[in-house]
Amino acid sequence: MRNKRHAAFAGAAATLIMLTAGACGGEDTKSQESNNKVQPVGDTKDIGKDGYGKGKDYGSDGYGSDGYGGDAGSATDGEGADAKPAKQLSVREDAKLGEIVTDSRGFTLYRFDKDTPKPPKSNCDGDCATAWPVVPADDASAAAGMDSSLLGSVVRSDGSKQLTLGGWPVYRFAKDTKAGDTKGHGVGGTWNALAPDGKKAGQAGGGEQGEGWEQGAGAADTELTTTEDPKLGTIIVDGKRMTLYRFNKDSAWPMKFACNDACLDTWKPAPPVDKTKVEGVADKLVTTVTRPDGTKQLAIDCWPVYTFTGDAKPGDTNGQGKQGLWFAVTKDGKKAGVAAGE
Repeated sequence: MRNKRHAAFAGAAATLIMLTAGACGGEDTKSQESNNKVQPVGDTKDIGKDGYGKGKDYGSDGYGSDGYGGDAGSATDGEGADAKPAKQLSVREDAKLGEIVTDSRGFTLYRFDKDTPKPPKSNCDGDCATAWPVVPADDASAAAGMDSSLLGSVVRSDGSKQLTLGGWPVYRFAKDTKAGDTKGHGVGGTWNALAPDGKKAGQAGGGEQGEGWEQGAGAADTELTTTEDPKLGTIIVDGKRMTLYRFNKDSAWPMKFACNDACLDTWKPAPPVDKTKVEGVADKLVTTVTRPDGTKQLAIDCWPVYTFTGDAKPGDTNGQGKQGLWFAVTKDGKKAGVAAGE
């Protein structure tokens, strides 16, 4: 009799656990506090035992916590990008970005999303200005066909004058070592090559991502959908068509968040969505969870999902496979690009 009671109790407990787990802990799930304080996970050289990397290797590919790409190295040897005057600007056709602006030596010129154009103001100083050399305003002239009225200047915190284009302060990138390089485009999700009108190069129709960007009919009303990636297949994207990722060191059940603090500078928690504005993703997979700081985050199949600051435009999947820990999400909520069960 005692054994039967024990068996009945065990069966009931197992059923309760399965029901609770199946509900992902509820529509509004609260997390357990995580002891793992994760640094920004970039494409590091020294992954280390945690898979996180160490020291300056964090964000060494330009996806660091400040968005500056501060570990620029010494790419400015010889004829590399530096603070020389731009002189006569040029406009050249880039195979991927379309028309971009260069200086007289052919080096690509960039703008920074954390600056402001109205009024012009630079927010790149110190280590940032080492990685992104300022273009002086002196001796700069418009390229043939450019609107010369778009050129201007801004006084920096040290009193020097920096060139502006369309109000945006202008920079070079220290890792561009030769004319024609565009290595700075998309770094940190905040740096972009300049188009001749001062807008971001590579934006369809000259538009600015995040400023009324749309794709197809009804795109503005869709908060969660899927897209076809040539390598990963069908993956889930947000309303702006930015790829969503899950992190292996998070836990779906019991709920645990391993991306906290500085990690969140690189991997941004996706906000909750209106389920009436979801297309192509099963309703049962879409939930909302509560992070340790009390904010709400979108979860797919109980896994918290994030966007990657290194994705500069819709369709980018630069976060895929980072550190072997970050993966795009399939329409079934699984890791994209890996064998089943991994």
